[in-house]
Amino acid sequence: MHTPAQPQTTAAWQGLALSAAQPLPTLRELLQDSARTQALRAQACGLTLDFSRQRLTPLVLQQLLDLARQQALPAQRDALFAGEPINRTEDRAVLHMALRAPAGDGPGHAHPWPAAITEQVLAERERMLALAERIRQGHWLGPRRQPITDLVAIGIGGSDLGPRMAVHALQNEPRPAVRVHFVSNPDASALHDVLATLDPMRTGFVVASKTFTTQETLLNAASARRWLADAGITAWARQFIAITTAPDKAAALGFAPEHTLRFWDWVGGRYSLWSSIGLPLAVAVGRERFEAFLAGAHAMDTHFRTAPLAQNLPVLMALLGVWQRNFLNTPTQLVTSYTARLGLLPAYLQQMDMESNGKRVHPDGQRVRVATGPIVWGGLGIDGQHAYYQLLHQGTHAVAIDFMGVRQQAPCLPDTEAHLRFNQANLLAQAQALALGRDAQATAHSLRAAGLSEAEVQRLTPHRSFDGNVSSNVLWLDALTPFTLGALVALYEHKVFCQAALWQVHAFDQWGVELGKVVAQGLQQHLAEGTCPPDADTASAA
Repeated sequence: MHTPAQPQTTAAWQGLALSAAQPLPTLRELLQDSARTQALRAQACGLTLDFSRQRLTPLVLQQLLDLARQQALPAQRDALFAGEPINRTEDRAVLHMALRAPAGDGPGHAHPWPAAITEQVLAERERMLALAERIRQGHWLGPRRQPITDLVAIGIGGSDLGPRMAVHALQNEPRPAVRVHFVSNPDASALHDVLATLDPMRTGFVVASKTFTTQETLLNAASARRWLADAGITAWARQFIAITTAPDKAAALGFAPEHTLRFWDWVGGRYSLWSSIGLPLAVAVGRERFEAFLAGAHAMDTHFRTAPLAQNLPVLMALLGVWQRNFLNTPTQLVTSYTARLGLLPAYLQQMDMESNGKRVHPDGQRVRVATGPIVWGGLGIDGQHAYYQLLHQGTHAVAIDFMGVRQQAPCLPDTEAHLRFNQANLLAQAQALALGRDAQATAHSLRAAGLSEAEVQRLTPHRSFDGNVSSNVLWLDALTPFTLGALVALYEHKVFCQAALWQVHAFDQWGVELGKVVAQGLQQHLAEGTCPPDADTASAA
């Protein structure tokens, strides 16, 4: 494979810099071209990307596509899917795509990674789904031979954010046979507030940790065991499930092998939702819907592998992000959803993106000379309109925006359709208002039309005018289903990978996460003894 260059040395990057230095057409000008608006759309797997509100000329789009080719993005993608050790600092393959693949796509369509990996994945997937169905059907019994009715998932980071997000998005049973709860933070009140509502005789726990050394998770698990012991339950292991890449460590802590599910070190924690880490989701939604979730992600994998760059959703979103981050000087990325069930998606994407691409050295150890991963944040769109959208419209920060909405929604209230249309109208209105703005002349005209005096018009016009020209993507889901959610998550996974490939940084290690853990371990003893650690001890712990 051709070794990609530092991005700023490529002809395409230099061309993009020249384009950005020239006066670009405003979005008000660009959006007058209806043919352009129709052309700047792409579809796949129940998702539609509308990027017509990007400050994008045909030349810029071509330069971005040239950048993908000059950085050998297709070859880097093929190396990812082939299972090559692209995580070079840990000498590991990165194959979370194998976790959602079916047994095979038919004769002559074998998966690009080694066949042994598919065999392992399918076997462990079946173990996990069988256990999930056993729990859902009331066959996991507590000490008094009563069904477990509550499942508490204990994990943090990738072992928590993905399952929590997906359960919130997809669980729609009004009275589920098994309720799923999540605890991640080691503050005692987080676990207490969940356990205070539960019966220890009918509560099961899932302890999820890739290495089974995560201190936050083990501390919460130990307190959960104490809660059972205080209720007179001594055989605690019957009510615990472990999920880890290190089953030997789980066994050493007393977890039963038959209640230990595994995944593999070639799965990054923030990409592990598709593995046994997804057990809480499988319990919440059942086998059929969990398999549809995997199928949606696999469909996006296939699209990413096979679609031309100019119609490839992950590639397009990555290129648009690079244009915003590196050439329009936009350091933050807002993800704003106009469907409430995706309310936890921004937090999940925040880890996926910032832990992956928050890097400042190239694979060869040289310092990166361009901006890399953006600050990712967000929340629900309608709520945001009453909170931080003021900054988007009239603030001094440049913000890239991904709007997200659904075209159809299953009825859940008599007026579901009215709620849906209200949300859709607000999404489109905000995207359009941010793009077009309202100049001083139009503002003054509207104030005069409202009957204000000329003095008031002159006074208020600066305060009620909007520059506009704020770029955004609008991403529509045909409907929020397990399939489309799987495709959506995989889309962002591949977007993050593409941006890492373009910037030439490692996306699949996270050494910055580890430093604070090492320092904390050195401080805990001091805190336990009530002493104030000197700076020298803090430094030596690192």
